[in-house]
Amino acid sequence: MTRPAILIVDDEDGVRSSLKGILEDDGFDTCGVASGEECLALVGAKEFAIVLLDVWLPGMDGLQVLEEIRRAAPDTIVVMISGHGSIETAVRATKLGAFDFVEKPLSLEKTLVVVKNALHQRRLEEENRRLRQQVEQKYVMIGNSVPMQALRQQIAFAAPTNSRVLIYGENGTGKELVAHLVHLHSQRRDGPFIEMNCAAIPEDLIESELFGHVKGSFTGASEDKEGKFAQADGGTLFLDEVGDMSAKTQAKVLRVLEEQRFTPVGGSAPVTVDVRVIASTNKVLEREIELGNFREDLYYRLNVIPFQLPPLRERKEDIAELTGYFLGDFAGRYGRRPPSLTRNALEILEAYPWPGNVRELKNMMERLVIMKTQDRLDVFDLPESILNRTLLSAENRGEVLSLQEARERFEREFILRKLMEHGGNVSRAAHAMQIERSNLYRKMRHLGIPYAGRENGESE
Repeated sequence: MTRPAILIVDDEDGVRSSLKGILEDDGFDTCGVASGEECLALVGAKEFAIVLLDVWLPGMDGLQVLEEIRRAAPDTIVVMISGHGSIETAVRATKLGAFDFVEKPLSLEKTLVVVKNALHQRRLEEENRRLRQQVEQKYVMIGNSVPMQALRQQIAFAAPTNSRVLIYGENGTGKELVAHLVHLHSQRRDGPFIEMNCAAIPEDLIESELFGHVKGSFTGASEDKEGKFAQADGGTLFLDEVGDMSAKTQAKVLRVLEEQRFTPVGGSAPVTVDVRVIASTNKVLEREIELGNFREDLYYRLNVIPFQLPPLRERKEDIAELTGYFLGDFAGRYGRRPPSLTRNALEILEAYPWPGNVRELKNMMERLVIMKTQDRLDVFDLPESILNRTLLSAENRGEVLSLQEARERFEREFILRKLMEHGGNVSRAAHAMQIERSNLYRKMRHLGIPYAGRENGESE
């Protein structure tokens, strides 16, 4: 295990020697220099966890060196040392980014405690950065189509503000993902992100979920409960499917948005909060207002910055990138090699209308990773539901066909059904239809039916 490196910067040989001795005895890797210039040269060449820096140095003084360290190595923790310390110097050092201030004559035991505290702080900061990177990797938006580029730009503009956001989109388009991204790029990113699905909470419990309740306020309230608004204080509250909220609850939410305070169910003392609200809906709220199902004043409170998420069928150029991402992600989770899709299979996916949007595509890619073992997935590895909507013709109602057209349509659909039954294996499908494989290949070419051919280990 690598020992933490500490740089001691002091023009007194005795101080450097004493600090090196006690720190090395405690398992640290130390290095000592006598000037600020030497310190900056070493910091530029090697990574140090902590710098113990004297204020009074020949040439550059310690505060000047501190400023340079913060610019050159902002993750390095600096502890200031001074034999002539003053409150003013300590305050200035703290403002410049020093972790702590130790006065001479040094207590070696106290200095060791400060170093260990500084190292603990550095580890916490590194852990926070790692966790933040993991969160950012989890909430990644895939696709470079024009609608997605516009959506990224909207997020970049809206996120740093405290304005409310209303996200419109069909089910499965990624409304929750966008809400997370707005929060992660906002000034509240270190605060909580609290979600509530307004369609999933029973009417008699939704007020308690939002505002909390006090013990004994209703049957079953055996203890005080903190609501979503209180949990989100200092952060973001995401109200998913806000269009399903009852009229009574809408009125109370409107009041909280106006006043930034509320009273828990059964309580008497109001609670003040600082919450940014992001809402989403799959409904047309203007129509819901006309029908009397949604309050117009609440709509205008929520709809400060509207986002319209495109359905997947309107950004089909993103499907190849999305499938690659999901296949790789699920393969990693299940310890598999990530499969790839043939061009024919991708064309089928791009022709499918995706009523379930990105969520449907994601679920399908997970199923393929689990159920298919080959490295390359072709047309007939796709679910039958997809092939039914893309390869097979719809039922003809009132369409006038010639005998030849009707015969070819029947043949095409019959052959496709047999290929689907046999996983795209032309040899087995030909055997089931009691025709020669070469004859089946000719018919497939003539009727425009995709096939794997050699990719399935067959030869023409």
